[in-house]
Amino acid sequence: MEMANTRRIDASRETVWAAIQDPAMLEKCIPGCKEVEKLSDTEMTAVVVLKVGPVKATFKGKVQFENVAAPASLTLVGEGTGGIAGHAKGSADVELAEEDGATVLSYRIKAQIGGRIAQLGARLIDSTTQKLAAEFFNRLEAEFAEGGDADTALEPALSAAG
Repeated sequence: MEMANTRRIDASRETVWAAIQDPAMLEKCIPGCKEVEKLSDTEMTAVVVLKVGPVKATFKGKVQFENVAAPASLTLVGEGTGGIAGHAKGSADVELAEEDGATVLSYRIKAQIGGRIAQLGARLIDSTTQKLAAEFFNRLEAEFAEGGDADTALEPALSAAG
């Protein structure tokens, strides 16, 4: 499965960069997320409950940050398992560009899935993936739209990054 999209976020590139690496922000924005834990500057784990068609499962996974060129781009490489529901692995190339005081975030995702969830069919999986990605970015944008709360919450991450 492959998917690509671009989203405009009303925040500085440095702030968006910090947000996509902040466990608390990710936990708020990832649909079904129960926990995100930062293991190092380049590795996180997550627990996410997802429902794809009739299959609902708790996925536990690990994400590594590779090809990091702060605050312009990075590659997220991850894999997760959901017990008998299946497993997934893949990568996402993320690019951040400044445009008129906002950030244009572009991403390209490549993923492979297996197990029961893979038997549901590509159309259902693709539409669910697109819906989850849209929900993530809608939540992220909402965090920045709420009067700068995201900027304040990210101040420790911004100072550590800069």
